[in-house]
Amino acid sequence: MGKATVVIPNYNGMKFIKECLESLLAQDIPPYEYCVIVVDNGSTDGSRQLIEDAFPGVSLIALPVNTGFCHAVNVGIRAAKTPYVILLNNDTKVHPHFVGALCGALDARPEAFSVSARMRMWDDQDLLDDAGDRYCALGWAYARGKGMPAARYQAPAEIFSACGGAAIYRKSVLKEIGLFDESHFAYLEDLDIGWRARIYGYRSFYEPGAEVIHYGSASSGSRYNEWKTKLAASNSIYVIAKNMPLPQWLWNLPFLIPGFLVKFLFFCQKRMGILYVRGICRGFQKALSKEGRAKRVPFRWKHLQNYLGIQGQLYVNLLRFLKKS
Repeated sequence: MGKATVVIPNYNGMKFIKECLESLLAQDIPPYEYCVIVVDNGSTDGSRQLIEDAFPGVSLIALPVNTGFCHAVNVGIRAAKTPYVILLNNDTKVHPHFVGALCGALDARPEAFSVSARMRMWDDQDLLDDAGDRYCALGWAYARGKGMPAARYQAPAEIFSACGGAAIYRKSVLKEIGLFDESHFAYLEDLDIGWRARIYGYRSFYEPGAEVIHYGSASSGSRYNEWKTKLAASNSIYVIAKNMPLPQWLWNLPFLIPGFLVKFLFFCQKRMGILYVRGICRGFQKALSKEGRAKRVPFRWKHLQNYLGIQGQLYVNLLRFLKKS
């Protein structure tokens, strides 16, 4: 059966998918220890045909249309027969020790739900793209170490949540807390599932030994665009409504209001302020809908200590953000 299944969602990834799969199939662990599933989201650029022709050892699940990141990875997770599942973006190139390092990190930490890889920037590999994700009291999720020298992040560390672009997850915990919320479609879904795991008492870590080169924004086209801005804004509200009990939400309002205001002004400078506001409104609509209310994580008194720990993380991560540490 092996230990890990690597799930790669692919949407029109012709530019990257060949190099991604070649690097993934050249790992320094025995081939029987892991397998690879590509879930194609209705690609029209020939990348699905390339996978079929050039990589017969890779399992391909072809979806007829683009159903979004969350649905695609959930399809792959359900198809996986291994205790661990690794999610990997198609616009990546992994180092030979990638799979083994992630599996070893989970093996060593029974309390861990997920472990995030060290992601370097494609254009400048001396700089980090992500060393795990953090979330702070301002309502901001941010990539730890982004744009910083990679040499500064050589030690394992606890993080708030793993970046779903290159991370390993314990499937037994996914069965307990649920899979990725497909209402997100894309963006902040990895924050949501990491937050949910923390409520249940699990933790997430960063493993520098698992290295990835990441192009970034290959599917959406750019770091800031209209579609991404509106969807990410919507999900920034939805993720709070799902995971914060009302008293905690009210407690954090003095931080959340200025946090969202600063974001609005930022997107105004990029001439996308109205789109950001529309996304926020859509987030409230989604959170208050029948489906959104049904997906809220129910408050349980036995998780009170975990909620308090999460609140402490929100404060600590705000200080870390201000200190750029």
